[in-house]
Amino acid sequence: MDVTKSFQISRHAVKEAFEHVKANKGAAGVDSKSLEEFERKLEDNLYKIWNRMSSGSYFPPPVKRVTIPKKDGGRRHLGVPTVGDRIAQQVVRMYLEPKLEPHFHPDSYGYRPMKSAIEAVGRARERCWRYDWIIDLDIKGFFDNIDHGLMMRAVRRYTDCRWMLLYIERWLKAPVQLEDGALQQREKGTPQGGVISPLLANLFLHLSFDEWMSREHPQAPFERYADDIVVHCATEWQAKLILESIRFRLGRCKLELHPDKTRIVYCGRGRPGQPTGNFDFLGYCFRPRRAKSKHGHVFNGFLPAISKASIKEIRDEIRGWKLHLRSDLSLEEIARKINPKIRGWINYYGAFYVSAMTPVFLSLNRVLCKWAGRKYKKLRSRLTRTGRWLRAIAKRDPKLFAHWSMLGQIWTAG
Repeated sequence: MDVTKSFQISRHAVKEAFEHVKANKGAAGVDSKSLEEFERKLEDNLYKIWNRMSSGSYFPPPVKRVTIPKKDGGRRHLGVPTVGDRIAQQVVRMYLEPKLEPHFHPDSYGYRPMKSAIEAVGRARERCWRYDWIIDLDIKGFFDNIDHGLMMRAVRRYTDCRWMLLYIERWLKAPVQLEDGALQQREKGTPQGGVISPLLANLFLHLSFDEWMSREHPQAPFERYADDIVVHCATEWQAKLILESIRFRLGRCKLELHPDKTRIVYCGRGRPGQPTGNFDFLGYCFRPRRAKSKHGHVFNGFLPAISKASIKEIRDEIRGWKLHLRSDLSLEEIARKINPKIRGWINYYGAFYVSAMTPVFLSLNRVLCKWAGRKYKKLRSRLTRTGRWLRAIAKRDPKLFAHWSMLGQIWTAG
């Protein structure tokens, strides 16, 4: 540390922040400087960040707006900070997160140490067995509509550190560079894509929702992953009352529930005149499904499995690989190329009701058959011939592709 500086910030913290940013990779911001370019003059670049942050003269550059498609067909705006700004944000996050974590609710799962989306899905699954109704909450444009004044009040509740407060306020107000290069000033919101944004979003919803729900509606447990929220209720009447209470509460916090996407869903065992519904949560669809108990009894349960939107997303990505055109690769090279992605899908979507993934991986096998038909002349005449060829390889080496072991005899017996 340097006692002549306005703020005492460790140089080691800036170096550690860079290692975090490097591990997470990410695109260049408005300055077009990649991680590789930043690293060529690493010591100089890190010193500049430390020196400016320590003297109070660090001003964040504009955030680059990138638009990506959403699963529901809409568009989501991401804000990409520069590499240097991501490092500065990580410095603040490293100091602030330990102050906030002990206060956060145990059923807040998003962007937190030792918490995961799978844990949230599993807890929702357990509670759907005990509660017959859920409220599927959708906050309209949450990240874009966080009120800056309320956000700063929330931060001040947990820290009086001047330099953290100074830089958080500057990040909230930093302009956005649009796709055409124009700069847009921000009156509210924190951009998705920033390093500090998930922590600030969790803090805002901790005070506006989690803590309030625990106090006002302790009989209605919930799971929250960032702004994706499911609330469990015993009766429809209770669900309607709590939904209106939540709507009023969020309105006071200058947030709005999406009128079309927020729903009350029945998830009980089925009653006369009361059809059981379904809802999506974190890439899973919860609905009635046949299941088998540990004693072998078949029953109907309200269970999660990979959602239709997630299946479409995976199939679109597989199509984007254009494997059928890669006749320059061997089958083993293709396996090495795509297995990390396949394992990731299996680890996440295979955590519950793994058999629902079978159609996805059968379609991937058809893509591999198409590849074989283009690569080997003797297999070109019929799809059935390429299928037999691929199944023979799967029987000899069932671990070649990560999904073959999961499919087992469903595919190889044909």
